Amino acid sequence: MSARAARKHLSADPVLGPVIAQVGAMGLKPVKDREPYEALVRAIAHQQVHGRAAEAMLNRLIAHTPEHPFPPPERVLALPDGALRACGFSGAKQAAILDIAHKSAAGWVPTRRAAARLSDEALIERLVALRGVGRWTVEMLLMFTLGRPDILPVDDFGVREGYRVAAGLELQPKPKELAAIGARWAPFRSAAAWYLWRAADLNKTNSFKAPSAI
Repeated sequence: MSARAARKHLSADPVLGPVIAQVGAMGLKPVKDREPYEALVRAIAHQQVHGRAAEAMLNRLIAHTPEHPFPPPERVLALPDGALRACGFSGAKQAAILDIAHKSAAGWVPTRRAAARLSDEALIERLVALRGVGRWTVEMLLMFTLGRPDILPVDDFGVREGYRVAAGLELQPKPKELAAIGARWAPFRSAAAWYLWRAADLNKTNSFKAPSAI
């Protein structure tokens, strides 16, 4: 994604333009060397727990394979019974991680290189079949791991809240409404989402300069 091209395109938008003027340069930077498998396991670890707790569980998992930066799926599947629970993962998280590892070892979860040949929707359709993985999780993978430039996670509370704030609305738009609105932000909807998150963040600290309602 060209940050300069995205900023130029989105700055012309009546809602996003003022946000970009306040926020400045885009800071969306994907993790370029992370495989989808690792990103999905990390996403499962972070579901419904504090970030520090999730990282602690992941660090215990990583300690099982000190010869690898992150445990390969085959090594996760070879762990003794109870090892994942001992890392702190709940039963549901354990089942999800094992399913992701199994499907990765079997080739169902594509490598980063293989994923480059698949469209956004093809990846979403493929990966939501995994246990514990929903559309939002795959959208975060597409944005923050694979660097796909045109993802708008309309189910994300922060994105919808950011639009509410930026547009001076009383209520958040429904996901379908935001999807229709966001069509004009293509092909840079990932950048649009990033700016909407920033608008929501600024509003939390009363730092956002709200426009008059439209």
